[in-house]
Amino acid sequence: MLSGIMHPSGGGAKVLGFVPWERKKAFRMQISIVMGQRSQLWPDLPALESFDLNREIYEIPRADFRRTLDELVSLFGIEDQLKVQVRRLSLGERMKMEIIAALLHRPKVLFLDEPTIGLDLISQMSIRDLLKTLRSSFGTTVMLTSHYLSDIEDLCERIILINRGSVVYDGLLDRVNAELGNLKTVRLTLSSPVSDSALSSFAGFSGSEGDQVLFRVAREDVRSFSRSILDELPVIDFTVEDTPLEEGIERLYRGEACGAR
Repeated sequence: MLSGIMHPSGGGAKVLGFVPWERKKAFRMQISIVMGQRSQLWPDLPALESFDLNREIYEIPRADFRRTLDELVSLFGIEDQLKVQVRRLSLGERMKMEIIAALLHRPKVLFLDEPTIGLDLISQMSIRDLLKTLRSSFGTTVMLTSHYLSDIEDLCERIILINRGSVVYDGLLDRVNAELGNLKTVRLTLSSPVSDSALSSFAGFSGSEGDQVLFRVAREDVRSFSRSILDELPVIDFTVEDTPLEEGIERLYRGEACGAR
């Protein structure tokens, strides 16, 4: 909706002072969108030819186009792929080309919809690193939608969570982590089985699977908890971890954390 592709059933919104779904040219010339499962590139042509088409569409002066393209090509390290048919590129290479195409007219707002979907781990990390560099060097506001929490943790300072059409949280990602920071995950590996009924007698028992047992313990109680648990259970390995962001997100959806709406 914020990119103007869909119309809302109710309510309103403005981006850069425009109502997005009115699709005014002045608005469209200042935004761009990249969808992980949609392509703006012609598959049978080299990406360079699609870039040139975008130059015409966005009325980019040739000198500005060349300067921006050279900057992006150098940053993304794809000099050797510019004249290769898009269909012959890897998924990671294609996504780099998609992002370059979206940035040629230097938009003020870039919408990214699942930009790492379907990519292998190395390609995901590469795309995230490039996006972080772009954010600082181009000064473009990036709005990311993703179901991959690794994308969100690595790229976002502010997050908006929507549940059944309503905003349940709008704030800093660090605030979620900070609120959960007082709660630690204690992971034990046992040398012999202990029943869940026996384990549940210990405060903070969260669950077990095989020889692995999890407890949720307040930061200030970790030391005393560790002493008691090591004395009473057949522990052969012991780790203390930060509570995963997934748990904070789940609590937000349930309205239990960070003053959720």
